[in-house]
Amino acid sequence: MTAILIGCFTSISFGQAKIAQTGFNFLSVSADARSSGMGDAVNSLSGFSGSMFYNPASMAEMSTILGATASVHNWIADIDYLSFSAILSPSSGDYGNIGVSVQAVNYGEVEGTIVDRNSPSGYMELDIMKPTALAVGVGYAKMLNDKFGVGGRIKYVTQSLGESNFMSSEGEVTTKKNKAEAFAFDFGTVYKTGIKSIAFGMSVTNFSKEVKYEEEGFQLPLLFTIGMSANVLDFIDLTESDHELMLSVDWTHPRSHPEQLKIGMEYQFMKLISLRGGYIGGNDENDFTVGVGVSHFGFGFDYSYVPFGVFGNVQQFTARFSM
Repeated sequence: MTAILIGCFTSISFGQAKIAQTGFNFLSVSADARSSGMGDAVNSLSGFSGSMFYNPASMAEMSTILGATASVHNWIADIDYLSFSAILSPSSGDYGNIGVSVQAVNYGEVEGTIVDRNSPSGYMELDIMKPTALAVGVGYAKMLNDKFGVGGRIKYVTQSLGESNFMSSEGEVTTKKNKAEAFAFDFGTVYKTGIKSIAFGMSVTNFSKEVKYEEEGFQLPLLFTIGMSANVLDFIDLTESDHELMLSVDWTHPRSHPEQLKIGMEYQFMKLISLRGGYIGGNDENDFTVGVGVSHFGFGFDYSYVPFGVFGNVQQFTARFSM
């Protein structure tokens, strides 16, 4: 089962059309539990370091000097997905903000084999392979004025699918490492309209040249996203200010599967407790998402739960810190 899922991550994105056009698809997996709980509809949201995985311009607006998140994702087929992000905002963002990010994937263990015509089974068992993937990025963002911000991020991305063994006609076995690497770029903008809390966001992520393992090349999962968000309670005359109901809508145009509409909501009470829900249109196995978060004295914890059809349930945990 794990071997099949590796193929999904490396060459196929879920969808009914435009499949088998991208690789390194671990870059498309949600990297933050708050975002995952809202159906990844966070392109126009700012103020938390996990947002840099979706729109680097969101780093431009920070209310603290430092914000950091660390996430553990129990992905389908027992694939371990870890992510980390941190944003530093010196001089209250007057000179812009700097962010760093890490995404690491452990696909588990896969038994390696090689063709052996002399064996009754037709193959020979080899060592256990342990495929992995890694993306390390650094970004910069700045508010150009009180409404408009821009940002970008560069990532070094690599994926190792273990070693392959080939037997020559003379019976000699040669070993080759199946590893590919590339640099990818993200860039985006955010725009605060000044009308209540309405904001817009736009981003392009995973822009890169073609990557090759051997002779066959593939593209990274390029993604174009536009989004809009607002605190719904801003449009209602409430005397209480301890409540917030954020509604966020994103439209995405991926390279490897059909366009998607993502809708997310987050209810927050006194900036202590958050309840989240989301919907992702156009997916075969997962659509609705839920999540919860708690925050206090600069520390926070987020949890998301995503039913994933035949693959079971996916859970993600994120710890947050700000100062």
